[in-house]
Amino acid sequence: MKILVTGGAGFIGNHLVRMLLREGADQVVVLDALTYAGSLSNLSDCMEDSRCVFVHADVTDGHRVTDLLKTYAFDVVYHLAAETHVDRSIASGRDFVHTNVVGTFTLLEAIRTERPSARMVHVSTDEVYGALAVGDLPFTEHSPLRPSSPYAASKAAADMLVHAHVTTYGLDVVVTRCCNNYGPMQYPEKFIPLMVKQALAGQPLPVYGDGQQRREWIHVTDHCKALIAVAGKGKTGDVYNIGTGHEEVNIDVVERIVQLTQASPSLITMVQDRPAHDVRYALDTGKLRSTCGWTPVVEFNAGLADCVTWFVENNERTRVVH
Repeated sequence: MKILVTGGAGFIGNHLVRMLLREGADQVVVLDALTYAGSLSNLSDCMEDSRCVFVHADVTDGHRVTDLLKTYAFDVVYHLAAETHVDRSIASGRDFVHTNVVGTFTLLEAIRTERPSARMVHVSTDEVYGALAVGDLPFTEHSPLRPSSPYAASKAAADMLVHAHVTTYGLDVVVTRCCNNYGPMQYPEKFIPLMVKQALAGQPLPVYGDGQQRREWIHVTDHCKALIAVAGKGKTGDVYNIGTGHEEVNIDVVERIVQLTQASPSLITMVQDRPAHDVRYALDTGKLRSTCGWTPVVEFNAGLADCVTWFVENNERTRVVH
């Protein structure tokens, strides 16, 4: 099987590439623009495998993407290339619209014209659903899309483009919406690696508002297994929520990181909340579990401890680029 992974040098992408190679893919082509959060160092072991090919290109470059689809007869396309950080989108949403909306459209059009038989897995986010109140039932795949941030809005727009291409052109695309990921090699602008890096450096741990926001967490390897399961068993045009059902309050996660890093609790610093900060995300994943036979295996506390250990051992290679 020949596979294309856009954004394969990023956090989730490099774990997926590694897993696909381990499971026997004939060829895995990685397309990545290598912006600040993507790095070839994430793929250093994968590039030692002759089945792995790296292409340095932007997913919005229609000529490059089209040529790539002409060159390789891909069976599956995993679309992970995206701008993903909410805070950056609030500061400026232009790059998010360009990469997440234009990039997705460019890829869909290239598949439509050059490889319409390929299956595409479009990796979206639970943030397209917007905020969920404490006590409300988790979001299902039929919940309305009410994005709060420019990031979430750009992903919701991309989801709608996917739906249009499935409906109008009959493309074989499935959509996944996952909860918050964590694990080794995550870029340290995201919540867990940021807190770990700050704690290790003895720097303040900035917590938005009162720290009572609730998030559902999944280890990146469980997410990648779900993506592969959806690629194999998902129904064309359907959406699949990916989550664990395990929610954590933000301040509780920070306090656990303080304990694991043996940092001073005095480093925890409450800061002004960001605009339109969603209080809670939670997903109903019954559809994925029943139709694709997937269940998560990494327990959060154990996964968090392993993640902290990785950052301790790799502290020098995870520098933040602003």
